[in-house]
Amino acid sequence: MATPYTYLTTAEAADYLRLKERKIYDLVAQGVIPCTRVTGKLLFPRHSLDLWLMHHLEGDQASRRPAPPVLAGSQDPLLEWAVRESGCDLALLCHGSGDGVRRLAQGEAMLAAVHLIDPESGDYNAPPRLGLGGMRDLVGVRWVRRCQGLLLAPGNPRGLTGLADLERPGLVVARRQPDAGAERLLRHLVTREGVNLQALTFAPHLALSEDDLALTIREGEADVGLGVEAAARRQGIDFLPLHWEPFDLLLRRRDYFESPVQRLLAFAREPRFAERAEALGGYDLGEQGKVVYNA
Repeated sequence: MATPYTYLTTAEAADYLRLKERKIYDLVAQGVIPCTRVTGKLLFPRHSLDLWLMHHLEGDQASRRPAPPVLAGSQDPLLEWAVRESGCDLALLCHGSGDGVRRLAQGEAMLAAVHLIDPESGDYNAPPRLGLGGMRDLVGVRWVRRCQGLLLAPGNPRGLTGLADLERPGLVVARRQPDAGAERLLRHLVTREGVNLQALTFAPHLALSEDDLALTIREGEADVGLGVEAAARRQGIDFLPLHWEPFDLLLRRRDYFESPVQRLLAFAREPRFAERAEALGGYDLGEQGKVVYNA
């Protein structure tokens, strides 16, 4: 019988999958079916069961080789920490969201971490607008929501209060590489505020990560730049919040249940993940783990 619940009990999961309860317990013991324990009780996210079923379809999906265990795309302090602490054995190759999308499409990465805003609609991480509309097995999982804003020198000596101040004469703005999500967001925000991007004075060298941008400001090579709160806190500089954004993981459906991905997602449900997010600052975990796109 159909159930309206998002999380299913063992009996409901057995009915949903047309299996016996004993078989469900066997699959749990083998670690091959997605589930979680709440106060000792097994619960099964229905959307994860759907993906699990798709993963086990007969046909050409099963014949393809899995992607290498690489997480490409945008660098993020919380994600970086979680990859290390979870023991998921994913290699990090973080050269910006655009690079991650390309590597995912070319089969060079198992996951792509992205935060790419569409300048026309303001929507984030829409696969058709990222050139991924042809991937019929694409899945998007919400990692976190992050606070983006202006990273400032300690004490904010230039007295900056918003994006309009970026046009001040003599002010040097740190900048990310062209296909980074932060660079696309910077162009979107300054255009929306009526700031002339061409009038800004940029630092001579591009910052290739969130931490690189924060270090550029801390070391006095630039006065300000757009980045995440966690990077500002980690480098001991000031932060002016401007914008909350979704930060997602994109992957092929066949890779969703590969061990590295499942270990990372399982770790993100542990209490110490939430504790670390709180300590770093600028993260909202309200939708963490939610499947936001399923081709």
